Amino acid sequence: MHTLKGLHHVTAITSSAEKNYEFFTYVLGMRLVKKTVNQDDIQTYHLFFADDEGNAGTDMTFFDFPGIPKGSHGTNEFYRTSFRIPTDAALDYWVKRFERLQVKHEGIQTVLGKKVLPFEDFDEQKYQLVSDEGQPGVASGIPWKKGPVPDEFAITGLGPMVTRVKDIELFDKMITEVMGFTKEKEEGERRLYSVGEGGNGAQVITEHRPDLPNVQQGYGTVHHTAFRVEDKEALDHWTETLNSFRFPNSGFVDRFYFKSLYARLAPNLLFEFATDGPGFMGDEPYETLGEKLALPPAFESKREEIEKLVRPIDTVRSTRAIEKEYE
Repeated sequence: MHTLKGLHHVTAITSSAEKNYEFFTYVLGMRLVKKTVNQDDIQTYHLFFADDEGNAGTDMTFFDFPGIPKGSHGTNEFYRTSFRIPTDAALDYWVKRFERLQVKHEGIQTVLGKKVLPFEDFDEQKYQLVSDEGQPGVASGIPWKKGPVPDEFAITGLGPMVTRVKDIELFDKMITEVMGFTKEKEEGERRLYSVGEGGNGAQVITEHRPDLPNVQQGYGTVHHTAFRVEDKEALDHWTETLNSFRFPNSGFVDRFYFKSLYARLAPNLLFEFATDGPGFMGDEPYETLGEKLALPPAFESKREEIEKLVRPIDTVRSTRAIEKEYE
């Protein structure tokens, strides 16, 4: 069986790699585990924020395409990225933190039986914190040990991806018959789908929004969402599956840190299938992950050219003492 294991990573677009680094590091307390470049556009940074060890299922990543306009949210969009936190009580900590740090949020809510705290960043990129309390399923990651957020409140991985679609029945058919998800719950215009072990780390929430115009991709929007597969054999299985349903796809792509497959399985929605490994620990020491510009071996010969194209960003944290902020 090659069932999808859950979310692997979400990749979005930012207007500023520098502001993005500051927000994810010092506001959200996620660890920058890789500072590299977009392998298809080497003038563009690709930053990976994750748990303490960069485990699959914990990554939020960003491109900073030069000159790209601001996006506009709409339908047929990966609309809101969720981050897992341990308990309902942790949400109270985050409300206070967001108030203190002037992060725009919408207060604690209950959606499809989950306690969530929707918020956004400086680009109006949409996120939410989701409590793992009473939500069994796929295991989460490890809090960043040297980050500013205490472990009992810290982000540990990705939660359900909130998707807005125009044709809910078409999406339902695709995600259940092609991707193997099961519809778990329905609440008004929202549906909750699970795969594998289920739980927050293996779910998609879909909102039926035929009233909205299509998303216009740009900074402040999600570029694609990736789902976990075990290994290359599983990836080959998914290539065959997509071909059997006649979905155009990229075929095998080696990203060095993981192996991938891409396909647009619904209007405007780019899905990726990505292997759990090799991961981010093989080319840098644990202590200094993300502090230097890391390049896959195939790009090392272009290092001098790449370093001229991307501006330096200071991401050194190993020499700093970052205090835990309990209030």
